[in-house]
Amino acid sequence: MADATDLWIALFPLNTVLFPDGVLPLRVFETRYIDMVRACMKANTPFGVVAIQSGAEIGEVATPYSVGTIAHITEWDMPELGVLLIETRGGERFRILETRLLPSQRLEARVELIPVEPKVEGGTTLKVCAEVLNVVIRDIERRAKEDQEPQFIAPFSEPYALDNPAWVANRWCEILPIPLQEKQRLLEMQDVSLRLQSIEDFLHEHKVI
Repeated sequence: MADATDLWIALFPLNTVLFPDGVLPLRVFETRYIDMVRACMKANTPFGVVAIQSGAEIGEVATPYSVGTIAHITEWDMPELGVLLIETRGGERFRILETRLLPSQRLEARVELIPVEPKVEGGTTLKVCAEVLNVVIRDIERRAKEDQEPQFIAPFSEPYALDNPAWVANRWCEILPIPLQEKQRLLEMQDVSLRLQSIEDFLHEHKVI
């Protein structure tokens, strides 16, 4: 996507936070968002996932946080009329500059893309967080094989980047039982090292490591 401040994208306000390279399956049933997803698929364009600051997913348009993540549609299915199942993968983060409400009661936003976080040295913090995350990933894979659940969607997309502090921190942000507001704070955090340190602190506090 072009790095331009005149970039307008469709917004999907949700009670979740999508992180770069994250996997987010969605069950879409409101007509306005089914139409949005169809339009994105037809034009081969992504949309923006933004966490809800106030309001609800259904009904009146919610007020989103100002930072979200581009969502690329990777799979889709319509198992029944009026229900669209999609799988998305997180791309770049973006910052909302202005929004406009469409007649369909959907939000679009003019956004600026936040530069991709550079790979930095993670040191001991990365080593500890990556080792435990690897155990979690392997355990999920083992259980999936044992259960042979046909509807199983892997929570992490390959290739695994366990040597990348941003990738490791983002995966922990997705799976840890922390409040939405805290996940949003971590998404907005510009310093990768601080985000990873926050994760290590949480893991120590809850005796995961």
